[in-house]
Amino acid sequence: MSHSAPSPRIVDQAVRDRNIERLRERGIVLPRFSELANPESIPHAVREDLTSVHRDAAHPMNLFRVHWFNKSSSGEDAIATVPEHLVLPPELTGVDAKIVVLLGNRFPMIHAHKVLAAYACLVPRIVSGAFDIGRQRAVWPSTGNYCRGGVAVSHIVGCRGVAVLPAGMSAERFRWLEEWVSDPADIVRTPGTESNVKEIYDACRELARNPDNVILNQFSELANYLVHYRCTGAAVGRVFESLFDSLFDSMVSPEPLQLRAFVSATGSAGTIAAGDFLKTRYGSVTVAVESLECPTMLYNGYGEHRIQGIGDKHIPFIHNVMNTDVVTAVSDRSTDALNVLFNTAEGHRYLSERRGVSEAVLLQLDSLGISSICNILAAIKTAKYYRLGPSDVVATIATDGAEMYASEKAKILNERFDRRFDTADAASVYGQHILGCATDHLIELSFRDRERIFNLGYFTWVEQQGYGVDEFSARAKPSFWSDLQDLVPAWDAMIDEVNAGVSVTAV
Repeated sequence: MSHSAPSPRIVDQAVRDRNIERLRERGIVLPRFSELANPESIPHAVREDLTSVHRDAAHPMNLFRVHWFNKSSSGEDAIATVPEHLVLPPELTGVDAKIVVLLGNRFPMIHAHKVLAAYACLVPRIVSGAFDIGRQRAVWPSTGNYCRGGVAVSHIVGCRGVAVLPAGMSAERFRWLEEWVSDPADIVRTPGTESNVKEIYDACRELARNPDNVILNQFSELANYLVHYRCTGAAVGRVFESLFDSLFDSMVSPEPLQLRAFVSATGSAGTIAAGDFLKTRYGSVTVAVESLECPTMLYNGYGEHRIQGIGDKHIPFIHNVMNTDVVTAVSDRSTDALNVLFNTAEGHRYLSERRGVSEAVLLQLDSLGISSICNILAAIKTAKYYRLGPSDVVATIATDGAEMYASEKAKILNERFDRRFDTADAASVYGQHILGCATDHLIELSFRDRERIFNLGYFTWVEQQGYGVDEFSARAKPSFWSDLQDLVPAWDAMIDEVNAGVSVTAV
């Protein structure tokens, strides 16, 4: 297998045996990928036990919450039938299409869906013996949430987790990390902000000189692709089918709903893998999003931007570019301004009194972080470009919530609104950045466009990171991605074997 995909076979039996002993000591049972894709298959006893565990605790049971089906409030059953989501109304979006947003802040510990990717990247290494829990450090290169997820999972399984991220990320990210790492040295700050991914790679190259450091690079870890294909894709599908059924039964919609598009900022290109699943299941198009200030895919461009949660200046190894249909860009001026509109009393007052947005929707706007707002704006652009109507659904993801960006909101209030945000400001922001959201900076990709974007990755992965040309080029074929699916049941079988060796039951 590629060095970007953990082996589906035992790599080192002695290390695996030590890992089993370590997990036994800590009373840890590992959830299967299939259970995270369909949490209803999690044993009933585990689901009962979860009701007594706080979702932010560093508790082994919270590994069974690393999925899209968590409830925002506690109750008798900790697992929702349908992932919690928002259906944004035309009063807010200015378009007739139904823009559906799955809420990532329901995930445990970090309140962001990147903990799912972190679990997926580490656990196959643990169960194959490719990673020694007691000896090695898990290094998590990230622009924010993935490294937090990695540190959380590392903490639970009992290894040291090292966060590598740009120094310019939000203060809230660093405060969280400082509370969770075992040593302050396990937070490695690299130069720059969101666009400075190469600087992260450079730091990881130095760390990798020590064999006790294992780099779990989300931009190249194929487990990241697979877990979002299986879990995030299935979660979006469950939401769409629930919406389809409810509207069909109530006869609200004069014609059946169609899932027309899945929209995702590329970031590590893990989440956008859900688009491959949804295209196969529902025939939707896949829309990749980036910052207008750093339009790598769109214009082969470069620059700095402030949309925390998406990285640029390179094409991730795990991005199935040849199956991507649209590329569009959103400006950080829009996401910054809307972060203020969505999270101030004056913004809510304007949206309620002047735009008619319901209280129920307003109360959920704090579930939308900066990259989430980026995704929503791209969904609006997509709806306008394809001229979608009330029977059309555009699905997207809210990676995290506004709680991670309070300091960023304060900066924008100071820099652009002189610390005061009034009704006129709210009207201006809504008019410019939502009603004014247009179909510019959007390309419907031809085959040659896809090839152009695909080829950009050569400079990162072959020239900089030392991947083989054949390994790089193989990803242009659909069979590369379909063949990967065989890894997941193999990993699940290995997880079962390790759980049996741990001899700890959840009942």
